Amino acid sequence: MEFKHKTILVLGAGVSGIAVAGILQKHGGRVILNDAKSASKIQQDFTFLERCGIQLIFGRQDESLLADIDYLIVSPGISIHLPLVQTAKALGITVMSEIEVAYRLCRAPIVAITGTNGKTTTTTLIGDMLRTTGRDIVVGGNIGAALSKEVETIGANGLVVAEISSFQLEGIINFRPQIAAVLNITPDHLDRHHSIDLYQQTKEHIFKNQTPADYLVLNYDDEKIRPMAERAAAKVMYFSRKEQLPQGVFVQQGSFTIAWDDQTYVICPVADLKIKGAHNVENVLAACGVAFLAGVEPARLAAVIKTFQGVEHRIEFVAGINGAEYYNDSKATNPESSIKALEAFAGNVILIAGGRDKMTDLAEFTGLIKEKVDQLILLGEAKDRFRAAAIKAGVVNIHTAPSLDEAVILAHHLAKPGQIVLLSPACSSYDMFANYEERGKTFKNLVRKLG
Repeated sequence: MEFKHKTILVLGAGVSGIAVAGILQKHGGRVILNDAKSASKIQQDFTFLERCGIQLIFGRQDESLLADIDYLIVSPGISIHLPLVQTAKALGITVMSEIEVAYRLCRAPIVAITGTNGKTTTTTLIGDMLRTTGRDIVVGGNIGAALSKEVETIGANGLVVAEISSFQLEGIINFRPQIAAVLNITPDHLDRHHSIDLYQQTKEHIFKNQTPADYLVLNYDDEKIRPMAERAAAKVMYFSRKEQLPQGVFVQQGSFTIAWDDQTYVICPVADLKIKGAHNVENVLAACGVAFLAGVEPARLAAVIKTFQGVEHRIEFVAGINGAEYYNDSKATNPESSIKALEAFAGNVILIAGGRDKMTDLAEFTGLIKEKVDQLILLGEAKDRFRAAAIKAGVVNIHTAPSLDEAVILAHHLAKPGQIVLLSPACSSYDMFANYEERGKTFKNLVRKLG
């Protein structure tokens, strides 16, 4: 019982912070939950935590919190580079992320997926594939409930499937997945990681503790990812949408195919996949690789692929109204993800974009907007920079809206039969919504009211 009788400070009173505070208290820790925001600005009910004996300190975040602390747990929203965290390290306090806590408490092997885009779809698909084995499966991490909460329910014979973000990987120490996957690397969260190189280095933490007994699934088509094999101790399986590999997962004669240990397995035709976009072909290839290495038979992989409907908020069909189709892609929180959404459609798009700006480069995104978008509606804190970039790229028919409500109404007025109304913000949601889920649900409710 590593955490028993230890004094533990948890920074960040969000979903992960609250979950890990409760778990650590349950395991005998003396827990303090802290947030720089005042309690009145945090939309959470802390009654249960208080009843459990957890000390709550809100509205300040200073070095006095570190007195007599054994462990400092950082929530994903708290940067490892925060001065208070760096001071804790200098004092010899063990600093770790919530997923490191989950790993230390987990009895089952862990499968972990990271990358800039496609994590949720791939993680969800892997979970569905692994459930066909009859083993107990839990899915968590950056998707659904906090990982530390999810692992409490799983025994040694089960399997944990975890979507892992760069924020969560900042604070790992011993975290070691049996199978890890890196899907892609494009600029994201540069406001926190400061450079693409540091961002990539953080992503590579997912395999830094792996051994030759473990597996690492890598995107052969991504020039930043392919060389990771040279830095990995695990056995590497590549996947590729563009090339037929001598060993790995790829598309051959129009079918998903696995070549491994001198055997070739044809899974099913790519045409059987119901979800849109070339990026989803890549997600399926990665999922097939991970699930195959975890013991799922090819026929079961095919059965899941043929019935998979995708995930909420990712190019999700909402409604057809007066001949126009409306899609919710609220999970597109960076330009690269929105590019993939636009590439899924032939054109004639009315695009709603904008939110909290991550300050990523917009040249490729606005170039594709010029090619595929008939009307561009911008909102949120990013709208002025996005508008300037769109004008520079030669985009015409640019509108701004003060809210998502008014953006949807405007899109409805502009939409003609055969057009696609697409919410794909290319930004985070935090200027207007608690998270991308709330933004997506709001969009869907607004669209359904139009009908």
